[in-house]
Amino acid sequence: MLENRKGLTFYALGLSYKKADAETRGHFSLDKESSLLLLKQAKEKGIESIVVTSTCNRTELYGFAEHPYQLIELLCHNTIGTVEEFQKVAYIYKNKEAIAHVFRVGSGLDSQILGDFEIISQLKHSGRLSKKLGLLNSFMERLINAVIQASKRIKTETDLSSGATSVSFASVQYILSNVNDISNKNILLFGIGKIGRNTCENLIKHSKNQHITLINRTKTKAEEIAGKFNLVVKDYASLREEINATDILIVATGAKNPTVDKFCISSKNPLLILDLSIPRNVNPDVCDLENVTLIHLDQLSKITDSTLERRKLQIPLAETIIEEIMTEFNQWVANRKFAPTIKALKEKLNDLKKAELDTQRKKFKNFDEVQAELITKNLIQKITNHFAHHLKHDDDSPDESLELIKRVFQIERTTHV
Repeated sequence: MLENRKGLTFYALGLSYKKADAETRGHFSLDKESSLLLLKQAKEKGIESIVVTSTCNRTELYGFAEHPYQLIELLCHNTIGTVEEFQKVAYIYKNKEAIAHVFRVGSGLDSQILGDFEIISQLKHSGRLSKKLGLLNSFMERLINAVIQASKRIKTETDLSSGATSVSFASVQYILSNVNDISNKNILLFGIGKIGRNTCENLIKHSKNQHITLINRTKTKAEEIAGKFNLVVKDYASLREEINATDILIVATGAKNPTVDKFCISSKNPLLILDLSIPRNVNPDVCDLENVTLIHLDQLSKITDSTLERRKLQIPLAETIIEEIMTEFNQWVANRKFAPTIKALKEKLNDLKKAELDTQRKKFKNFDEVQAELITKNLIQKITNHFAHHLKHDDDSPDESLELIKRVFQIERTTHV
């Protein structure tokens, strides 16, 4: 069992696109404020280490707890999702299965679009936030760093990330494949968070379109992006007017409720809307209008092409890299597990040494204190080294070996990791 000194278990739990639809994922979505609140509540409840990730594809918690419900309760308390709803679509992994899951997620193998590495930047940010709040123990920090290492190697040593590897790129690919004369169409991008910025860059790169307008609740952020690409920025107050003057509307805001509905649309011209948001930021009622086509990110992820098929061929190589780094991590965890017992053994042997030296000191008038100390010290070091080597390489029954050492040397059984 992979436990820390307090007997807590490491869990990775949450929900993703695999079983939860966009609406359900929206119920459990965490923005910056709610993520921070969750972490602060975790600290108040005595959770020693926890990391929160929430993207358009998944919401997950990684952390130590006596029971997974402690983490589930935190998630449900800070979202509109219920425990009953969570249980229908959730997954709960523990110990080594949890470690393997975090590696697959962070390496893009579990992404909605295979090879999408946007999750790794989210994981880095989440780890830094937890560390800042004192909620990142050495195990979790080492795990995140190992996953980052695996992600970097997969990017450089495989072609898993070639072609369309993100929702933002897939949205542009959809537009290019389904809209004629794209360079002359009016495009409105509403929301310039990470997905919005990436979509904007991909649009400019691949569509050769000069008619892109940006709108964001915070206008200064939109102006920063527009300045790089010589784009037009409009006020949030003019959103409806701009929607009715555009051919393609891309919505990538972080709002908790829909910001665009059928009442925003009065034009009868054909309008393609791409909703890249979780929770949904476009009300499905826009489909009541005959001139409107609505595409959500879950539909975009199902688009397959030759590029995706080529990426699938890279999975075995990516898995080999993950296995290599994950094995190193698990070995480090195993060594940590043995460390308290080896330390306790060394202390026990030193106690025996001290008692024996006291006895011999009384027996011999010319007792050589320095020589005896040197010899016994070296013997203790060699003995503990032998035990440590055995434990590290005992693939069959390391736990039994630990218990045997504790029984033979009468070591207190409070040294499990």
